[in-house]
Formats: sequence, C-alpha cells, structure tokens
Amino acid sequence: MRSRNPVFSREGSFTRDNQYAGFGTQTAGQPGQQAYGNPYAGHQGAGQPPLTDEQLAGMYEAPSAGPLQTGRMTMDDVVARTAMTLLTLVAFGAVAWFTVPMDNFAPAIGAALVAMVIGLVVSFKRSVNPGLILAYAALEGFFLGAISKAFETFWPGIAIQAVLGTSAVFAATLFAYKSGRIRVTPRYTRIGISIAIGFVLLMLVNVVAMAFGADFGLRSGPLGILVGLVGIALGAFFLTLDYAEIEEGIRMGAPEKEAWRAAFGLTLSLVWIYMEMLRLIAILRGDD
Repeated sequence: MRSRNPVFSREGSFTRDNQYAGFGTQTAGQPGQQAYGNPYAGHQGAGQPPLTDEQLAGMYEAPSAGPLQTGRMTMDDVVARTAMTLLTLVAFGAVAWFTVPMDNFAPAIGAALVAMVIGLVVSFKRSVNPGLILAYAALEGFFLGAISKAFETFWPGIAIQAVLGTSAVFAATLFAYKSGRIRVTPRYTRIGISIAIGFVLLMLVNVVAMAFGADFGLRSGPLGILVGLVGIALGAFFLTLDYAEIEEGIRMGAPEKEAWRAAFGLTLSLVWIYMEMLRLIAILRGDD
C-alpha cells in the first residue's frame, strides 16, 4: 500500500522495498546463508553429523522471534516516540510562553521558518533522523507557545480550549477508525487529498491578497467559521491516514526506527488541528 500522506509516501518508508527486519532477500547458493525452503540448511553440511531427535524437538518447541528480537516496529514504539515528540513540543512551547515578549515576535517567527524547513527535510528524506524530528518539535513548539500566548491576551482561556478541542478530535478520529466507521480506501484518500490541496491553495491566495490590502473574509465571520471547520476536518483526515499507515507498517514488519516517522506524521497532523482550532475558537468568541 502506497500512502498519499507525504510523511509516509517516500521511497524507503513503510514498504517492502525497504527490506524490513525479517523480510530481507537472501541469494541462494551463497555460503553461510539459510534457504527458506529448508529450515535445517547449514546444519548438515559436509562432515557435520545429522540433527538428533532432541535437537529437532528443541527447534520446534522454541518460541518464535517477536518484534523485539527482529527489530520490527510495534505500537508501543510508536506511542513512546510520539510521546517524546509531543513532550518536546510542549516543553519548548512553555519556554516561549514565559520568555517571548508580546512586542517582539521575531524569535517565534524565526523558529517557525526553521521548523518549516526541517519539516520539509524530514518529509522528503529517505532515512529517519530522530534528531531532526525532535528539533522540529522543539522549534514548532516554541512558535506555538508564542502564538498561543498572543491569542490568550485577547481571549483568555483559548489555549486550553484549543488543546481540549484538539484532543477531542484525536480521540474521535481514533475511535472512528478503530471501530471501522472510517475506512481509508483509495477513493477516500484521493478525495481528501484533492480537498486539502484546494484548501492550501486558497489559503495561500488569501495570504497574498492580505499582503496587498485585500481581505476575502476567509478568517472572519460566518465564512471564517466554515473555513475553520473544513481545516479541522482536513486535520482529522490526515490523522486517519496516519493511523492506516502505522497499522500497515507494523503488519509488514517496518524497522523499529520507522516509529519516529510515525511520530512525526502524527505531530504534523495535531499541530495543524491545533492551529485551526485556535482560529475557529477566536472567531466564535468574537473576531475583533
């Protein structure tokens, strides 16, 4: 299965082409290698005695190697790496909350730009680099902490409301996915990606228009509420793609290190939802 999610769709991510642990190809006839069709090849070479009944019984009774022994990714790996990434994001968000002055957003904007560059590098890099992923989380968290504090000055309590709203969306999409109410099919993916591309292009046009003094009202009033709801729905859509790709990676025996890629994808989706939630709540509480 090849995902449309840019975090997971690169060559060498969650596919068999990457030769996951336990799926590596072996060439027949090479010395020292074991043929898949004969589990005892290599044990009875020239000059070696045949296996005894006790040895054969021990081989059959021995437990099979699990994910830990084969180095494959497990759900526990994904949860642990995601927790580390999100804790890094929250920690640096707290730093920005208490240190960035409201009259100087240059550090926060700089952090956001660097985070964007790192995010693109991680998204298109074939190998997984945990350091880059944690660096992205730190810089993105710093920006979110500063922007959340700015929103808080106008709408007290909005940050915790956005956090609760993001958590609710995460829980709801996870429940809907695990219960089968949402199925990630090729058609579902194509429609969602098409809407996401249109949404991003519309937002870019709006930003350019605002730079020249025009305002289409996409972030205010009733239209702003509709745009905010669409943005949150798209974030939920990306989460379902993340869930599907994580399950696929575990089923196909992805290397343990791929858990970092899964954590990065989930973090991107949650950051998207949080930002849209902030904007939507601000509009609902009074866009002034």
